[in-house]
Amino acid sequence: MHRYRTHTCGALRDSDIGKDVRLSGWCHRIRDHGGLLFIDLRDHYGLSQVVADPDSPAFKVAETLRSEWVVRIDGKVRRRPDGTENADLPTGQVEIYIKEIEVLGPAGDLPMPVAGDQEYPEETRLKYRFLDLRREKLHRNIMTRGAVIDSIRSRMKQQGFFEFQTPILTASSPEGARDYLVPSRIHPGKFYALPQAPQQFKQLLMVSGFDRYFQIAPCFRDEDARADRSPGEFYQLDLEMSFVTQQDVFDAVEPVMRGVFEEFANGKAVTQKFPMIPYAEAMKKYGTDKPDLRNPIEMQNVSEAFRGSGFKIFAGMLASDPKNEVWAIPAPKGGNRAFCDRMNAWAQHEGQPGLGYIFWREGEENGAGPLAKNIGPERTKQIAEQLGLGVGDAVFFIAGKPQQFVKFAGPARTKVGEELGLIAKDRFDFCWIVDFPMFEWNEEDKKIDFSHNPFSMPNMDIDEFLKLDPASDQDKLIAIKAIQYDIVCNGTELSSGAIRNHRPDVMKKAFAIAGYPEEVLEQKFGGMLRALSLGAPPHGGIAPGIDRIVMLLCGEENLREVVLFPMNQRAEDLLMGAPSEVTPKQLRELHIRLNLPDK
Repeated sequence: MHRYRTHTCGALRDSDIGKDVRLSGWCHRIRDHGGLLFIDLRDHYGLSQVVADPDSPAFKVAETLRSEWVVRIDGKVRRRPDGTENADLPTGQVEIYIKEIEVLGPAGDLPMPVAGDQEYPEETRLKYRFLDLRREKLHRNIMTRGAVIDSIRSRMKQQGFFEFQTPILTASSPEGARDYLVPSRIHPGKFYALPQAPQQFKQLLMVSGFDRYFQIAPCFRDEDARADRSPGEFYQLDLEMSFVTQQDVFDAVEPVMRGVFEEFANGKAVTQKFPMIPYAEAMKKYGTDKPDLRNPIEMQNVSEAFRGSGFKIFAGMLASDPKNEVWAIPAPKGGNRAFCDRMNAWAQHEGQPGLGYIFWREGEENGAGPLAKNIGPERTKQIAEQLGLGVGDAVFFIAGKPQQFVKFAGPARTKVGEELGLIAKDRFDFCWIVDFPMFEWNEEDKKIDFSHNPFSMPNMDIDEFLKLDPASDQDKLIAIKAIQYDIVCNGTELSSGAIRNHRPDVMKKAFAIAGYPEEVLEQKFGGMLRALSLGAPPHGGIAPGIDRIVMLLCGEENLREVVLFPMNQRAEDLLMGAPSEVTPKQLRELHIRLNLPDK
């Protein structure tokens, strides 16, 4: 017989009744039923109920066992007595009568129990992460993560992508988030950086003639934590393709995303053909460039209904500045004063003066509320017809410059959808956000800046782009769209991508438009420019976040629930004690002297 087990704790079935078996695992729950001891023995694979009574030679040892002790038990499999079966457990038809117990690993007092799914403080969960990971839900999430990555790898390889590993120690990046720096011992005063992403390397792979690259890539960024991004490090499905258009990238990525989500969605519907939504349209309809399409609410511009109206606040704003607009957030089935007042109070809590509203109810088909009375029944009807609203519905209004109020409009739309139960919870809705502006006007510095990714190709004729004059063609420049795209699912941005700027002359022109002299470009990106100048294919890619994909599939709202050993919100590893102080000898070897801030 094997030293520790003949079966795992999830393996025994009716067919094993009568067998002598050996199991090893953790004491999950211990129940004393008047001298009859029941122990749920747990391992990675499941639970088995083991039983000892006073006639068992192992009874005295069984009485000493406590939660999370690791034990080996020998016993005979028998059928559970009638009425005690557990249909929710694969092993629920049988139990093991214990003949012998060996304690393999006793456990002290637990800082948190493993059985159950209670919530515990983050500090406790992260300091004792090994206990946290024994809990059923988190353990299952981590196994799902591994299965998702296996599925992604398989699907990428089926599409002709080849997996490469790019360097972890590299040069510091002058753009993007803050780098994690690694001092060099043999090059005093110089530093490596951990890669924020394999961006330059994957582009260099395309320049090197490798046609389809992918990698489950670790990325390191020294930035503040968020619910949808772990501090310190995260993983992404990094991919790049040569000789491709934007549509080619979409055609490669959609089957992978769709297939993985269908495989792990537990019956939830998944978008079959991802719609393409221009950035400007997304901002106007949803107030965000990562819209949750499960929410059916679409905002509309209703400025004309208020222009010259009796509602002087909105009418005055529209008359004073042509850039001002009034947007409407429809609220189907929200047509009662209590809900409208609740939304108004929420807006004030968010730092806004409030939310103007109109609602329709029986007997007040022309609209109710102060705003309706100010603008009159004709304009109220105009709004209702434009938005397709009627009795039982409501609408909320936001006014001003859209680029300023849009950060509130998006969350307000989401809040209305949540409060009214309009957001479908039984599906994964994907979309592509496309046509991002390449440049924008910086009002503070009175100059043109890059709007998003500076290394994307402009979506226009190259020769026409090279002829543009920053001094005289400002309107044309602001109107240029870049070949950039985001993939969004249920309001979560999974990734940004682009068709890369593979021509040095176009790159130099783009940076010159944004006010960067050529010598700055050479200094910061000289290696990439050299590579592009020696025969670079058109190429593009994207990098969906693994952590976010798994978070969505597991139905979690925080990445901590799908990451093995996450840091806390202050980028501290409470389990391993990182970051930590190092010895004076280590600092001397690295030629580093500390200059700590005053406490």
